[in-house]
Amino acid sequence: MSMPSLPAIIHTNIRHVRTEPMRNAFEYRSYSWLVDVDKLPVLPKPLRPLAGFNTGDHLGDSTKTLRGNVEAFLASNNTDYSGGRIVMLANARVLGYVFNPLSVFWCLDDVGNVVAVVAEVHNTYGERHCYLLNPDDRGSARTSKAFYVSPFNDVSGEYRMHLPLPEESLNLSIVLARDGQAPFVATVSGRCSPATTREILRTALAIPLAPLRASAQIRYQGIRLWAKRLPIVPRSRHQPQEAVQ
Repeated sequence: MSMPSLPAIIHTNIRHVRTEPMRNAFEYRSYSWLVDVDKLPVLPKPLRPLAGFNTGDHLGDSTKTLRGNVEAFLASNNTDYSGGRIVMLANARVLGYVFNPLSVFWCLDDVGNVVAVVAEVHNTYGERHCYLLNPDDRGSARTSKAFYVSPFNDVSGEYRMHLPLPEESLNLSIVLARDGQAPFVATVSGRCSPATTREILRTALAIPLAPLRASAQIRYQGIRLWAKRLPIVPRSRHQPQEAVQ
């Protein structure tokens, strides 16, 4: 198998499972885009409110290109990248709003092999953090947690990420490992479809305002856990990575 033609829309099923200190699980349907950062989709004018891509929604300097920002991040982390294709999995802006719990950048060499992966995590406080990964042949890697995401989890522990480059389907997982346990697991699975005009319209009608729905779903689950008196972990202000490069 090989990577689908880009740009593509991936119809996703997202599942979150919390096991400690209180069990809670939920899942929802959504969709994401798989794009080449050098060839970001520009929809016909009537459809542009349904999908827009802004550099400022992701890592780095909003006045520069996505490629330039990814390469700068790699260089700041002592990773030599020769400048092959960079494939991004992310949500697009819909009616001017975007929320990306997880964006993934696969950095490929000239023959299409993955040489590095950047996993960019956003929280509901408007902050973001990038993890640089060097995955094995199966797309798996480990990294220490360094970013406050949930108000019910501190930043201790290790992420075990499985982020293989999508082919006909997408199968990602992130496991928070701590003290021999896995208190939180998130999975994202789905199928890829060419981003034709018909597919864009069909998807937008099936799951309207997808980024807003995802943000609302996560906040709703947080309110439910707070109502059950799950202790809140104080949040310290996150220092943007681009400010310390």
